[in-house]
Amino acid sequence: MSEAVTRPGITADALLASLDPLLRAWLPRQRWFAGKGRPITDFTLVSATELLPPTAELGLLHLLVRVRQPQVPEQGGGTPALPADCYQLLLGVRRELPPRLAPALIGHVTRGPLTGFTVYEALHDARMSGFLLEALRVRARVGKLRFERDTRKDIADDLAPRLLAAEQSNSSLVYGDTFILKLFRRVVPGTNPDLELPLTLSREGCPQVPAPAAWFLADIGDDAHVLGVLQPYLKGTVDGWELALRELAAERDFSGEARALGRATAEVHLALARALPTVTLGRTQLELIADGMAERLDSAARSVPALQPYAPALHTTYEALADLGRGEETWTAQRVHGDLHLGQCLRSPAGEWSVIDFEGEPSRPPAERRMPQHPVRDVAGMLRSFDYAARSHEPWAPEWAGDCRAAYCTGYAEVTGRDPRMDPVLLRAYETDKAVYEVVYEARHRPDWLPVPLAAIKRLATNGPATEAH
Repeated sequence: MSEAVTRPGITADALLASLDPLLRAWLPRQRWFAGKGRPITDFTLVSATELLPPTAELGLLHLLVRVRQPQVPEQGGGTPALPADCYQLLLGVRRELPPRLAPALIGHVTRGPLTGFTVYEALHDARMSGFLLEALRVRARVGKLRFERDTRKDIADDLAPRLLAAEQSNSSLVYGDTFILKLFRRVVPGTNPDLELPLTLSREGCPQVPAPAAWFLADIGDDAHVLGVLQPYLKGTVDGWELALRELAAERDFSGEARALGRATAEVHLALARALPTVTLGRTQLELIADGMAERLDSAARSVPALQPYAPALHTTYEALADLGRGEETWTAQRVHGDLHLGQCLRSPAGEWSVIDFEGEPSRPPAERRMPQHPVRDVAGMLRSFDYAARSHEPWAPEWAGDCRAAYCTGYAEVTGRDPRMDPVLLRAYETDKAVYEVVYEARHRPDWLPVPLAAIKRLATNGPATEAH
């Protein structure tokens, strides 16, 4: 379905034809574009909304564009039938681009209804990004776009915006050191856990997760697409990855911070378990989880040959997980973070930890990201993150990683009453699954980093202790 709310007489097809050659060149250069290395074969305009009125001296277009690309066949045959990605774009339109906006240039339109105009990334333009905050503040509705807010929270109308340079899979705007607006670049229909879970945790009174102040969506057909979330900007905080690397470089102990982070993780898990339904994991469920892990391993081994020598030993880890269900004990699954690592945690100057970014692993289907999981999945992700930090240090610091991993589990147990190390089969299986995911990611995006997860794979395949770094 496509719908356009643009200047009178301009159709969606005409608008897309005007922008097509520019987007083909510009999109693959963006850090948040997931389809790097593959040609763009086709665009479909899902929606187009003119956020600034037609009489304004500047134009601001909000687009949802579906991008089709050929899929990459796996080694050994088979091509996954993945849907085209839908991207959110905010495009500024001017006759001439002032020098200060030169880095934002997308291109000069030479055909179609925008002929003669210059198109640029609007988030670099303070006037354009200020418009977004105003729309959230007044709960605007423009075309298919719906802006919502928590009316209990004040949003001033004079907060100066700035675009954060460190973009990953999304883009972020900071407003006056008061709020941060996270704009999702790849959008999907339905509930986004990065809005759903923080809203749930705010109602639960969980202080470790910043509560959303506002958000906006696109209503397309029967589905709502979450496009962005405005949250408090935690001024003065440092993310856990930067802090860990800083402490490593200074050869300072990090186990105290790791223990506090374990406590914060546990508080978030307990709040999620109180607020949302849980699921009992018995034999059938554990076998399904183990089968999924085994399938991901087989797929990864086909894609990354360096993984193949370890695959038989790693399969025994998943077999042990399936065997757990043959006894009488059961486990509980619940909603979790889904992609927890040091970079998803912020420490305040007072030493308090906050947890952010609840989207889950971007490569996993949205429905899978929202499924209840055993909490040890998050724990395993953080243990892998400590290992990554230690491996990035020269010389490698295995004792540092081992101390952090143990301290994190200790802190977690202090809050929940159960140490993750009391479930060694579960912990090993989830850490192995995470390391396999990392192998595929690094092979595709950062080959120089591939030795880091491969070292963990070797340790896990040779039955090294899951809570130590060897």
